[in-house]
Amino acid sequence: QVQLVESGGGLVQPGGSLRLSCSASGFSLRHFAIAWFRQAPGAERDWVSCSDPSDGSTYYIDSVKGRFTISRDNAKNMVYLQMDSLEPEDTAVYYCAADASSGRVLLGFAEYWGHGTQVTVSS
Repeated sequence: QVQLVESGGGLVQPGGSLRLSCSASGFSLRHFAIAWFRQAPGAERDWVSCSDPSDGSTYYIDSVKGRFTISRDNAKNMVYLQMDSLEPEDTAVYYCAADASSGRVLLGFAEYWGHGTQVTVSS
């Protein structure tokens, strides 16, 4: 059974850090583009960061560049999102996703999705 399970969300003060994890089972992430999306209340789900397996390229939306870092551990079949200098605007449900095409992911589509983990940035 194919599954993506996120963990690591929670409540953090502005300026704080969180590390999200995504565990994959039922398939190997090694050859998949992986991404983190987020959906804030009343907003659409948007991709935040993407990792392309073909050349190791990583992509970020402008608002998180320099603050968030996506990484993968293919041996453990895990994906991570290190989030530093968090801002209230980062509050959202964060989803892990995987697809064979990084192009599809950057357009907001993915074959596999997790159920999400809540991140709340508030004092």
